[in-house]
Amino acid sequence: MNHFLDIHKTDLAALRSMIDQAAAMKQARQGRPKGAPDDTQPLANHMVALIFEKPSTRTRVSFDVGVRQMGGQTMLLSGNDMQLGHGETIADTARVLSRYVDMIMIRTFDETVLMEMAEYADVPVINGLTDRTHPCQIMADVLTFEEHRGPINGKKVVWTGDGNNVCASFLHAAGQFGFDLTFTGPSQLDPEDEFVGFARSKGCTITIERDAAKAVTGADLVVADTWVSMHDAQSARERRHNILRPYQVNEELMAHAKPDALFMHCLPAHREEEVTSGVMDGPQSVIFDEAENRLHAQKAVMRWCLGV
Repeated sequence: MNHFLDIHKTDLAALRSMIDQAAAMKQARQGRPKGAPDDTQPLANHMVALIFEKPSTRTRVSFDVGVRQMGGQTMLLSGNDMQLGHGETIADTARVLSRYVDMIMIRTFDETVLMEMAEYADVPVINGLTDRTHPCQIMADVLTFEEHRGPINGKKVVWTGDGNNVCASFLHAAGQFGFDLTFTGPSQLDPEDEFVGFARSKGCTITIERDAAKAVTGADLVVADTWVSMHDAQSARERRHNILRPYQVNEELMAHAKPDALFMHCLPAHREEEVTSGVMDGPQSVIFDEAENRLHAQKAVMRWCLGV
């Protein structure tokens, strides 16, 4: 049984096989209706629980569609549906769900909820997002980069803005896939030392650069994420905007990157805040390929978890 909890907790050979399988599955679906089943049905007769404590568009739709394309069925559950960790312990919920379903995907706040679910479940558990990491997103991002520019090994990735959960998984991926990463953002929002340390321990060059233009110079990939969470109070939003404004990805900033550099954003985006519409809709942007690739990457993750 394989859990997919974080990129740095998964063997590189397994990560590479998932990326390669995702690319092959995507190619096999070219020109087919979105609702058409895959040629093979590896999840036939399988039930997958999709648990959402946090709201979602891409994670919910991509996992649901992916399971259905592979012949399985989904059970969508919210934190309110389950009273997760309130009316019943996480451990007991994991034990009960394991009697009903073949796999669990959970999108939650506290990382400890994910870890306890995986510890006590008798079926594979997938990290759909926590406040600390977002590994499924980065699997899609690696897939997207490589389908446009070839192997990501040895490339320069620049993360702009907030060293958040997506940034954390990018640092894990840097260590596993062998690319360098530069973080540019205010010191208050630096990524955790633990994540930086992991990447550096694998021989990657991880740089902290406060000057966004210097950071982006020579970049193969520039990545941004939203500056504010839907849960942030208005006062917190204003403070974040003030300190993050110098790190907006705009046409002037992208001009410092390599001419063929790509731009990514995991979405949803706040246009004209962390990134301008000119960049989002411009020729270097692959944000909608990136969003689509959540589907293909997660299908490969689910197959790896179940060994099918």
